[in-house]
Amino acid sequence: MARTPEAAAGGAPADPSSDTEDLARRCVGAAVAGETTLAVAESLTAGLVCARLADVPGASGALRGGVVTYATDLKRALLDVPADLLRREGPVHPAVAAAMAEGARRLLGADVGVATTGVAGPGPADGHPAGTAFVAVAGSWGTRVVALHVPGDRAAVRAAVTREALLLLADALTTPPAPSVTAHETQRAEERTSSCAGRPGQDVGGRETAP
Repeated sequence: MARTPEAAAGGAPADPSSDTEDLARRCVGAAVAGETTLAVAESLTAGLVCARLADVPGASGALRGGVVTYATDLKRALLDVPADLLRREGPVHPAVAAAMAEGARRLLGADVGVATTGVAGPGPADGHPAGTAFVAVAGSWGTRVVALHVPGDRAAVRAAVTREALLLLADALTTPPAPSVTAHETQRAEERTSSCAGRPGQDVGGRETAP
């Protein structure tokens, strides 16, 4: 089972936008302080992650840019996601998220790349139910991917995935993680995903994520 975004006190679903601005400020602040440049590749969020970063004053000191690869063929053409991976697994897969983050980093000449891919809904797509998503972050230390399952309508899914991508990026900028996937080793990501199935709160490498 993939990670589900936290619920608020009392069991109500957390508002995914409640701290998105704070997370974006945290990302930009850490990146500027560390003289780290950022690149974004997005599918289902279609520019929301990049926009939240750009909303922060001073973002130009860190943000190189973003690429929206909504169509599957553009993931290959612009981000060098392996064609055989896309044919075999489709666009909603942890290895695709990893390759997107790595591709954005290379394409835009950034130190760190962050990526999103998934199904916003309202119905299933590419063999996955609505709310299935993967976020990834890539840097010189390697690549980390986190699987998500987000309840709610299309807008709620996109907002929650945006928040989770920023959270993953913020954590990586403040404490670079042990990689779950080393750069360009997408096959290893696929193998690890199957071994972690049914284990909530874990990334595809099996390392515990924050609850």
